[in-house]
Amino acid sequence: MWQGDVKDLSLHVHVLSLSDLPELLSLQETVIQALAEPEHYQSLSIEEFTKLLTDQTLVGAIHEGRLIAFRAMLIPPIDDEHLGRDIGRPDASLERVLYQEVTNVHPDFRGYGLQTHLGKLLMAQCETDDRFDVVCATVAPFNIPSMKDKFTLGLRIGALKEKYGGKLRYIFYKELHRTWQPTSEAMDVPMENQMKQVELLQTGWRGTGLMKHGEQWVVRYEK
Repeated sequence: MWQGDVKDLSLHVHVLSLSDLPELLSLQETVIQALAEPEHYQSLSIEEFTKLLTDQTLVGAIHEGRLIAFRAMLIPPIDDEHLGRDIGRPDASLERVLYQEVTNVHPDFRGYGLQTHLGKLLMAQCETDDRFDVVCATVAPFNIPSMKDKFTLGLRIGALKEKYGGKLRYIFYKELHRTWQPTSEAMDVPMENQMKQVELLQTGWRGTGLMKHGEQWVVRYEK
């Protein structure tokens, strides 16, 4: 359990269990109802929540006895869509890859940085877990909040390709037990220039940051 304040919001965070499932489902439904386009939200089923809770990879933020946010990591199945393959991991090491999963924050508590706060706690926990070597995540281009979140947590872009039946996704990753130091080479590429980004990624460059030039979002690549 972690206790502390986030922007003057007192809360404690702990790993959730199966007894928390009803409250998780309720919070997810509240989040969906508050969305302008709820059909774009990829909700979790009871079975998916049960796996996360059984694997003990889901943490919740409690404020005044109420669950206001949760974030999860996923121990993924080793299948054809495995993100480890997308970043060049050998098949023998795929069982040591962990995914960043869903985050939900109650609409009344947005703006407190809870997504990043929970992400930092989970990543710190992963750093001490010798079962895993890499954390991966996917983000759609122009999903700026999610991209900023991944960069803040120390992940970088290792691939840009179609996933999940043809949806274009950045593949983010972080090696847990080693550090990566780029050379002095850097290049900024407009996010809409997908061909150039793929070319760089296939030749060893990695996406390391995000910035806005005027009205244009740009991804920084380093090698």
